[in-house]
Amino acid sequence: MYQYISTTMKGKKIINMSKLVLIDGTNILRQAYYNVPNVGSDISEEIPSQSDTINTNAIYGLINMLHRLKQDENPDYMAVVMDKDLSDEKSAGKLSFRYALNDKYKSWKKSIPYELKRQYAVSKEILNSFGISVIDKDESDSIDIIGTIANDPSCKGIDKVIVTNDTNLMQLVSDTTSLILINTKGGSTKTEKYSKEDVTNLYKVQPEQLPCLKAVTGNITDTLLGIDGIGEKTAEDILAQYNTLEQLYSVLNDSDNGLSKISCEKLLSNKDKIEKNTKILTAVTDLELDFDIERTAIGDSFNSKITELSGKTGLGQAVNTNTENEAPKKLSIAHETIFVKTKADAENIFKMCKESDHVGIKLLDIDNSSQNGMGSDSNGQMFLQLEEKENAFVCILAMSEGKVHVLETGTDLTKEYIFKKIQALASGDDSAKNTMLCCFNGKPDYGKIVSDDMDKNLSAEEITRNIYDCKIAAYLINPLKSDYEINDIAGEYAGAAIPTWNELFGKSDITTVYNNNRHSCIEFFAKQAYILYVTQPVIEQTLLRFGMSDLFRNLEMPLSYVLFDMEREGILVKRDELKAYGDALSGRIDELEKSICEQAGETFNINSPKQLGEILFGKLQLPGAKKTKSGYSTAAEVLDKLAPDYPIVKDILEYRQLTKLKSTYADGLANYIGEDKKIHTNFNQTITATGRLSSTEPNLQNIPMRMELGRRIRKVFVPSEGCVFMDADYSQIELRVLAHMSDDKQLIEAYQMDEDIHRITASKVFHTPFEEVTDLQRRNAKAVNFGIVYGISSFGLSQDLSISNKEAKAYIEEYFKTYPGIKKFLDKLVTDAKAKGYCESMFGRRRPVPELNSSNYMQRSFGERVAMNSPIQGTAADIIKYAMVHVYDALKAAKLKSKLILQIHDELLIETRIDETDKVQEILSREMQNACQLAVKLEIDLHTGSDWYEAK
Repeated sequence: MYQYISTTMKGKKIINMSKLVLIDGTNILRQAYYNVPNVGSDISEEIPSQSDTINTNAIYGLINMLHRLKQDENPDYMAVVMDKDLSDEKSAGKLSFRYALNDKYKSWKKSIPYELKRQYAVSKEILNSFGISVIDKDESDSIDIIGTIANDPSCKGIDKVIVTNDTNLMQLVSDTTSLILINTKGGSTKTEKYSKEDVTNLYKVQPEQLPCLKAVTGNITDTLLGIDGIGEKTAEDILAQYNTLEQLYSVLNDSDNGLSKISCEKLLSNKDKIEKNTKILTAVTDLELDFDIERTAIGDSFNSKITELSGKTGLGQAVNTNTENEAPKKLSIAHETIFVKTKADAENIFKMCKESDHVGIKLLDIDNSSQNGMGSDSNGQMFLQLEEKENAFVCILAMSEGKVHVLETGTDLTKEYIFKKIQALASGDDSAKNTMLCCFNGKPDYGKIVSDDMDKNLSAEEITRNIYDCKIAAYLINPLKSDYEINDIAGEYAGAAIPTWNELFGKSDITTVYNNNRHSCIEFFAKQAYILYVTQPVIEQTLLRFGMSDLFRNLEMPLSYVLFDMEREGILVKRDELKAYGDALSGRIDELEKSICEQAGETFNINSPKQLGEILFGKLQLPGAKKTKSGYSTAAEVLDKLAPDYPIVKDILEYRQLTKLKSTYADGLANYIGEDKKIHTNFNQTITATGRLSSTEPNLQNIPMRMELGRRIRKVFVPSEGCVFMDADYSQIELRVLAHMSDDKQLIEAYQMDEDIHRITASKVFHTPFEEVTDLQRRNAKAVNFGIVYGISSFGLSQDLSISNKEAKAYIEEYFKTYPGIKKFLDKLVTDAKAKGYCESMFGRRRPVPELNSSNYMQRSFGERVAMNSPIQGTAADIIKYAMVHVYDALKAAKLKSKLILQIHDELLIETRIDETDKVQEILSREMQNACQLAVKLEIDLHTGSDWYEAK
């Protein structure tokens, strides 16, 4: 299969060959070492020369890559190319010519960590012991070895696939050679395949011209000498005319060379550096290399040997890539419930916890709670009131095989004692070995798990570093399931079926069950705690395999604490002004009702779609009637078209809006104002498929903005005394994300012009000078700009703009001609989603798209829109989430009293102390604009005010 290479292939005829995969092992191992979480394992049985346990994360990444390539590419031949004796300290003097040309290139070679050097050596032994080809050569780099093999005449007629994380190897792409670019970060690995056409479209030059392009532009890496380069587009145009440096420099002094004076001066003044950088970047393709392709043939034993290795070294998850469609491995959830009676016993239990890797935890606070029955309470931690035993508190801990320990408040165990012990576990220490508290829907319990000292002094990531919320993790793995319960976790990750609360206790609430059947109640939650203990490692490995460990640990977990803090803080509401607002709405609603009935010529129930339809389309004979099974349709899209010409319809639409405002906001919000005069909404982190947050009880993310009367509801939301509101909203974030992810040069350039993006688009699409673009053209361009983000069809655009389908289709076609990179990007999103079954955001957030395989055309079309939109919307959602975490941490680090209190999709609201206004503005601007580095700048609109209306 894979063996060491020794014989020469020059002139040998290749028979019955189709595909050769060449893996840049040196760089893949190096990237995996710094980005894949470590999974230590004892591999002494497989590698006799290694007598102790070593880190295996780099090997893990390489083996995983081999397995994926075998599945995805199905090659006939495969080889791993590595630098010669990279693990040997004494080999530093045997490096390539690049070593002599540049000190920075030398420095990274010499700075290889000891643990990585060990993994280089071990990986070679593993690959060789299993017959995997390892190719190296003294004083030669991987790029030169790969370049020589790819261009060897003996491989003519064979498709070659180069696998690397180094974009410089794109220069080797040809009609018969493609390249797979690997990007591993935080345990998440992304791949993108490039053909010759892809490289040419990306850089506008031929692949072999890339070293020259990078050298001329000064698009440098650490291995190059810095120069005052010329612009990339200019360089592309020059290299399209003059293919090589020799041709270029031969005409630089000619007056008719077609180049600007500035370009000529820069090229001449940097000639030596450009030539040197080009040499550093250019792959050698004619090494004296002994190469026998026959020895790279993949044998039948490949899969079995890799599987055997994975079982012995703990690398099983590296090669187990098909578990999405497999039944879960059945895990035992049988356990013994042990009641802890004394403080001495409790001390031993918490000592055991401290020595454990992870602990399943359930907290039942039967004090300070809502009395909402079970409902969602069966998902996680409870806050319920108990009259007979009002100070009861139960802490359930599962930390070892078959054992669950229950601590209840009593004479020897107090709530304060249990809190203190749990908080000590959560805080951990500075050592690498800390206990992970595995909870489910843990946000409501942060008030108990997190000490005041942690809350005051630590960042959100530090606070949650020893907390693992299995519900959030399960949501990331399957975001289409809008509500997870622990019995779902048991079925999906342990292959076990457990009864739900309703199946055991019916509609009885926890207070009643705890009082009347205490042991059964506790046993129910003890089983849940043990399921968390058993399944957490499986869930964690699944997240790692799906490439979302970094997203979970560095974003979603810290965010959960930020949301807890926002919910705890709440937002102040003026109840009297809310009532006055409702009264004003009532007055206007009464006026509209009277006017509508007068225009109809009779009194009727405006809220009845059937009666309203009969009036409008039966009695008044308005055009555009659409019949349904229950009568005429009075849907908004039907009435919107009639409103400009029929006053009664305009009044009906306003009536609908105002009645919704009154019932949902004027009346509805009043029910949520607490004793502190604040509303404490719930931010839901595990609901939407795209990763967006939602808000419930009440929904503060749906406050109306389009109607002035609707916007006025924000006047009732006010800051605390001595504060103002500061509101910052991302400007066109999804369109900016589209520009970055599509890498469309035209759209990126349009944003970099720092002009009205919709007017620029209108100018390009409608072929009109920028200064002459009409308001109508701008409005239409804006609709197309935002419509493209959501995968809008020509029909949908025609409805939005009230134009013909033909006109809408022409608009979209012109748009894609203007921004060709966007069309290619969107098409690729759909193609990739069909192949993989899911799409993903820039940060690796997955969204399954099962609709793409539907036999129903409408379902498939919906799936295509999802595949186009979700990566963009998901990326935008991730960016605002990162901004929230960074803003929260920055406010705390600066010891400010101002607090982040609301998120409304792309908007953040901070209750800002008046004396901290300047500092908060600087933090909010900095953290939002730098939450993510895109090809275009993230812009925000920032305002302050004495209420939310004024701040917005």
